[in-house]
Formats: sequence, C-alpha cells, structure tokens
Amino acid sequence: MADFDVVVVGAGPGGYVAAIRAAQLGLKTAIVEKESVGGVCLNWGCIPSKSLLRNAEVLNLVNNAEEFGIAFDNLTYDFSKAIGRSREVVGKLTSGVQYLLNKNGVTLIEGSANFIGAHQLEIVETNQTITSENIIIATGARQRHIESMPIDHEVVINSRDALSMTQVPDSIAIIGAGATGAEFAHIYKSYGADVTVVEMLDRIIPNEDSEISELLSKSFQARGINIRTGVSVSSIELQNGTAVVNILENEAEEIISADKVLVAVGVQPNTDEIGLENIGVTTENGFVSVGDNMETNVSGVYAIGDVTGKMLLAHVASAQAVTAVEYIAGLNPTPLDYRLMPKAIYCEPQVASFGITEEEALNEGIEFQVGKFPFSASGKAIALGHTEGMVKLITDPEIGEILGAHMIGSEVTELVAELSMTNLLEGTTTELGWLIHPHPTISETLKEAALDSTGEAIHI
Repeated sequence: MADFDVVVVGAGPGGYVAAIRAAQLGLKTAIVEKESVGGVCLNWGCIPSKSLLRNAEVLNLVNNAEEFGIAFDNLTYDFSKAIGRSREVVGKLTSGVQYLLNKNGVTLIEGSANFIGAHQLEIVETNQTITSENIIIATGARQRHIESMPIDHEVVINSRDALSMTQVPDSIAIIGAGATGAEFAHIYKSYGADVTVVEMLDRIIPNEDSEISELLSKSFQARGINIRTGVSVSSIELQNGTAVVNILENEAEEIISADKVLVAVGVQPNTDEIGLENIGVTTENGFVSVGDNMETNVSGVYAIGDVTGKMLLAHVASAQAVTAVEYIAGLNPTPLDYRLMPKAIYCEPQVASFGITEEEALNEGIEFQVGKFPFSASGKAIALGHTEGMVKLITDPEIGEILGAHMIGSEVTELVAELSMTNLLEGTTTELGWLIHPHPTISETLKEAALDSTGEAIHI
C-alpha cells in the first residue's frame, strides 16, 4: 500500500490548493516544498508586487493632492519601508497557508523531490522515499536565462531582486513590456526614477487587445515613461557600475544607459532536476504536456500551474489544481477553457481582460460587434479624478453573448469578474445592460458598454 493517495510537489498557488482540495475530498495527502509555502507568487511575485503597487498608488495620490485642495510641504518617502511592508504582507500570508495545510491535515514535507518511479519520490536532502497512488507536479517556473542579458543581481536584476531592492535607482531600463514590466515601470516612475521600457514586439502588453495597449502606452508616455517597441537587445554591458544596453532597431544600433536594468522577458519551467526522465514524462520545450484533466502521459502523474506552460497565472494554477484533484477523486470535472480565463495587470491605469480580442475575432472570421464606454463619461470616475480608460466588449451580434472583455482604467481588475460570471451563466448584453447597477459606481461602465453594443447606451 502506498504512503499517500496524493502527493503534490511544490507548494505554490497551484500546489497548496491541490493539497487542500485533495484533503477535503478525504484523500491522504502530502505536499513537498523546498523553500517557502506559497511559491513565487506569494513570496516573490503577485503579493509583494501588489503591496509595492499600493505604495505607488498612495504616493501618486499625495503628489496630486492639490487637485483635491490638499497641500503638503517637504513631502518625503522611504522606499525601504515600502519594501519592508511588502515582506510583512508576505509573512502574514505564508503563515496563513501553513495554517490551512495543517487545518486540513496535509502532511508538509520539506525538501526537494525527485522521481525514482511513477509512484515513488525521493526527498533529496534526507534520502527519504515516499510512495503515492497519484503525484501532482506543481514545481512552477523561473526567469528564463538569456545569454545576451546576463543577470548579476546587482546592476542587471530580475523581478525577485527588484522586490528586495531598498533604494530607487535614478534611472532604470526594463526589458520586456508584459505584465511584470508594465507594473514595475509604474512603480519606479511613481518614485521618481527615469524609466525606459524596451519591448521586442511592436507594442507594450502585446497579449492584450491592441486598442487597450495603445491607451496604456499613451498614458505611460504622458507620465514621462520612455517606451521603445520593435527593438531587440543585442547585449548588456557593465561600465563603471552602470549598465549599457545595446539595442537594435531596423538594423540600426543604439545605446541606452541606466543605473539598473530589470530583465522581465519570460520564464522557463522547473523540470530539469525532478527526475522526469526517469519515468518518461513527455515535455515540450521543458514544459510538461498534460490533457484536459491535467494528467501526463504517465498514468497517475499530473502537472499543474506554470510548469505546464498553459497560462502563467496563479488563479489558473489554482483552477488546474481543482481539476486534477477532482478527476483523481472521480468527480468528472469540466475541462478548463483557457481563453475565458481572466487576466489582470496592476499598473496605473489598470488593465483587465478575458476572451477574444477584436484582432482575434477578425483573424478567425468570427462575427462580432463592439460596445465601448469611456471612463470620461463615468460620474464616479470623474469624482475620483481617474477619467483615463474605457470598457470594450466583443459580443455575438445575434444572441449578445460576451465573447471578450477588455478594460483599462481605475480598479478594472475588480470589475472583470462580473463579466466572467455573465459569460459563465450564459448571460447576454441585454441582461448585463439592463441589470440595475448602484450609482455612482465604476461598475456602471460595464452596463453602458453592454448597452452600447446594441446602440442603446444612455450616457454617451
């Protein structure tokens, strides 16, 4: 008889959710973690960065206080205290995850796991061997190593380094303009740094709707953030403690000098030291290949989260965790639709979305109509002093189904769930448009965008 029904390797947002859900379903469960529970997201990603973003929000509000009739003399800030606060937040949440694991009777095993059989793991540090009927790989991913961008963790840094840095540099170049790059650009600009964002593709946040991308780019540039798109980095050199970034645009070379360089250009899966080759698990570019129920090609071995390469988001990992465990428990879960997974970027203005973009609809020959509503027409947004942004809905012209939603503006990351729920419950623009929203709220922008898709918007 095996030691456990389920063993989870990795205690990130996918791993610990899998372990807790398995225990809830009556399965004898263990989780193996070599560092801290919560994974990169809780310890060095989602949570500490959002803490810093809150600090940036407060600082921007104070800097613009005169608009609200409030004046300050000799305003000062201490970035090290912002970093300290972020670590305090992490500590509270880490202890919370440990409590939940204990509460649900999950056995926590500290160490690194290595497959020595399809149902057998060795804990490397202790030479302990454990067996399980089912093993879930939740080892996550780490920043991708690129030879032209060597990271020394002092001048050329990654996001983890950035979350430990106690002083704001006078100037910083950020390589990569996805969610991480956009968020850190906002943070450092808020604290007064000279920020340059370098992106290889033709626009920032390239995975979002192009109209939303353009609006964020204009907002960033209006704040003085230098944006360079369509350029590649050929090398990064250190000269007298300063980084020299050599970029190439249309075969023309250029140099960008900065005190720091933050490299935010993607990840690689943590699959190289866990013994997958010992059991023949199929991978693609290092990412573990899985089916709808998150099972690999090896029976009883599953993978969830960033290590699968499906969508590198904490809430996706958690959803995959529930799918895998409920399949193990025989509950026949519904396969996940990744296109409908909500996405969020927490810079200022915020960006949130799910579903297809207008470009995707055109490319795929999908009939659609568009509904829009600008924040400049929202009473609540005007009262808050945050009129940048809009809601954009991609809808089915016959039945009014929401095929995609794309938003930029204040607190839109809190709005996207209403649109996701509308889609899940097969609601239409008619139902969303005539649903009574409280006034004045930012959520009214969703109502008006839905009505606009059928030419019935009231306030534009």
